[in-house]
Amino acid sequence: MATIDPDRVLADLRELARFGAYETGVHRPTFSPDDVAARHWFVGKLEEAGLEGVIDGIGSVFGLSRGDGPKVLTGSHLESQNHAGWLDGALGMVYGLEAARAIGRGVDVAGFCDEEGHFGSFIGSRSFTGLLEEEEIDGLRNRYDGRPLRDALAAAGLAGRPRMRVEPGRYRGFVEAHIEQGDTLESEALGIGVVSAIVAIWQYRIVAEGEQNHAGTTSMARRRDAGLAITRLLGEIDRRFPEFAGPRTVWTCGRVTFEPGAPSIIPGRAEALFQFRDTDPAVLDRLDGELRRLVEEANRGHCPVTLDMIGQSRPAKMNDRLCGLVAEAAEAHAPGGWTRMPSGAGHDAQYLARVMPAAMLFVPSIGGISHHWTENTSDEDIVLGARVYCDAIERILDEDAGEP
Repeated sequence: MATIDPDRVLADLRELARFGAYETGVHRPTFSPDDVAARHWFVGKLEEAGLEGVIDGIGSVFGLSRGDGPKVLTGSHLESQNHAGWLDGALGMVYGLEAARAIGRGVDVAGFCDEEGHFGSFIGSRSFTGLLEEEEIDGLRNRYDGRPLRDALAAAGLAGRPRMRVEPGRYRGFVEAHIEQGDTLESEALGIGVVSAIVAIWQYRIVAEGEQNHAGTTSMARRRDAGLAITRLLGEIDRRFPEFAGPRTVWTCGRVTFEPGAPSIIPGRAEALFQFRDTDPAVLDRLDGELRRLVEEANRGHCPVTLDMIGQSRPAKMNDRLCGLVAEAAEAHAPGGWTRMPSGAGHDAQYLARVMPAAMLFVPSIGGISHHWTENTSDEDIVLGARVYCDAIERILDEDAGEP
């Protein structure tokens, strides 16, 4: 059995966290100078481990193992959310690096670019799996400053490089490790989560059109307040959705804007960005139907309301065979201290699962916090996760090849 070096794992994570260090976390948005430097640093670590290191034409980092025999693809992503945590993505990258060093054969490591969505949706893993066309790349821009992706690639010295694609038949599967980003494991005093499925995320833009007018001279009877209309609708969604939701369904209104947004002006237009998540297609369809019914109901009021779907991913079930091997490794290192669970967040594994068997492993997040610089996981849980992860990959490499 391969043996990891706990001190090396922790040291690599802490060294990676120096790129874009912010408070106790990191600020390493995609193709920022710190992100580009981190990618080159990680390529150097992959080459030190005996892998062939490369950054491809979309910015993804790869470490390719040499020699014949079965291979497993591992990894996650290197960039971070803005002013966020030091382990989101980084954990899976360092685990993959350590697996390559500890096992010494058959481990390819991938750091898929922009999982965090600064320029687009999972552009690295979608590129690798053949789901990203050149025309889409032409139109992608940074969501915060409008910088074209093509310009960012050129500034990083990546313009014109070929994009890596999955080599048919090369892999027995893909395994990704990640912090949980929730509190299930911590609240149940468990050290490992074996991911059963990754949620779909359905996203909508809801717009109410009213009449902009004076807040002091317009009577309540004649107002057409778009802000009030959309607020009432959101309240009805929150009241009605529990009747249609599954046990792990979540829904969020992440942004509401009123126009013109002044304290003494009745909003003439209001917009809400809304999403819900679940792993069950039947639940997703029920929620979509109820949302549309509530919008129709809202249209009986003074302000017309429109609903546009702006994003619709599909749930990704993890491979039963690979999950079983991850579970065997979890039981070997943490007897009774693990559970099977869905992922409420999106991950690159959901796209890899379309082209090969895929599995995921979670370690606890302290306080369930993520996407914030206070995100953390104990050293003990990081080391336990690394042991389970490397053991699981070795089991996949050593098993008789089976059906996906």
